[in-house]
Amino acid sequence: MTETYVNPNEYKKFLSVNDVKPDDEGGTIARSGFSYQDDVAVSFLIEMLEKPEILKVHCETHDDILLVRKQDGVVTLLAEFVQVKANELDKLWSIADLCNHQQGTNTSIFERSLARDKHVEDSRFRVVTLRTVANPLKVLTLPLGGPGREVDGKPFKDLQIEINKRFPNLKSPKGNGSDYWLANCIWDVRDSRTAVHDNNLIRIMRLSQMEGKPLLPDFGEGILEHLYSLVREAGESKWEPDRDKKIITRLSLRKWWELRLSDMIQEAASPSGGKLRQKMKDAGLPDEIIKLAIDLRREYAATIRTPRFMEMEQVQRLQNLVKSEAISLRARFVAGQLPVDSVSFHSLCLDTMDKINAARPSGTEDYSAFLKGCLYDITDRCLFRFGRTTP
Repeated sequence: MTETYVNPNEYKKFLSVNDVKPDDEGGTIARSGFSYQDDVAVSFLIEMLEKPEILKVHCETHDDILLVRKQDGVVTLLAEFVQVKANELDKLWSIADLCNHQQGTNTSIFERSLARDKHVEDSRFRVVTLRTVANPLKVLTLPLGGPGREVDGKPFKDLQIEINKRFPNLKSPKGNGSDYWLANCIWDVRDSRTAVHDNNLIRIMRLSQMEGKPLLPDFGEGILEHLYSLVREAGESKWEPDRDKKIITRLSLRKWWELRLSDMIQEAASPSGGKLRQKMKDAGLPDEIIKLAIDLRREYAATIRTPRFMEMEQVQRLQNLVKSEAISLRARFVAGQLPVDSVSFHSLCLDTMDKINAARPSGTEDYSAFLKGCLYDITDRCLFRFGRTTP
């Protein structure tokens, strides 16, 4: 069985993935339930921070995620088209799952993926799933070019025969067939959203350590919060007029990363409350509110040191609740889903804390000051802010 890749010189008539409007922006319009996809997209942003060969990450353009890479010794760039399948099957992924038409569509995963091969860049393909694959597909989980992945090996040939039975003459717009797709496809199994998120945090911490500016865990979470907001904003933006929001470049991300690491080291060494004051001033809040906020943060810190009226388990539960509500509000604010200014956003955050307090069990202690103090504390520790920022 021979490979039938087209001559790269023929690619000159095709345009770049960075310049062509996507055929379908349906994912941009309806992004509910995309949390796992966002986790995966953030993992690629971290990889772009780590590796200079990744130049750009697209969110919801020509595929769920698109990576633009440099290739060693090759003039043409590489476009890696990533499909993320968050639906958790009650079985292993099979050839039938790869080739059958998906619900609500008239195409399969394989057909849609091969059809992406229509740009000037060389193509690579990736399928990311929660559940692993059946034996016939396991060859795709092996590293490209690695042992067991040989195109003349039996696992590869058997898989190609099965796919060709279903699509005997299928070609991409660039004239490539199933052999090209199989030789350039990675099946990437990532077991759970929690596992991907935790791995993202570990990699952020490790990268900061390697670059000589180690982060505290809370600061690492702050970095992640920004990356998730960036991915959500990119996914929700439209190619026209916001193409630049959908394509995140290594140059801009590295610049933001280096500035943020330096800022966090300075912030970690600054007196408590100093950064809270500055962030609230930057948001346009008046001095009297800033002073009250600093007092609430100080009282909260004292409560944490000597939690007399709450058990530590309850303290941690409320802290996690504040962080969860804060990150949701912040993500919506950054994405433009809350059409308010910074002063109104601060007020909305306080209203949310009051709603949490109002929902406490009847007869329990009032948590209002504690919740707001916690909000101001995570702001002081650079995990939150009330003003708008861009990378």
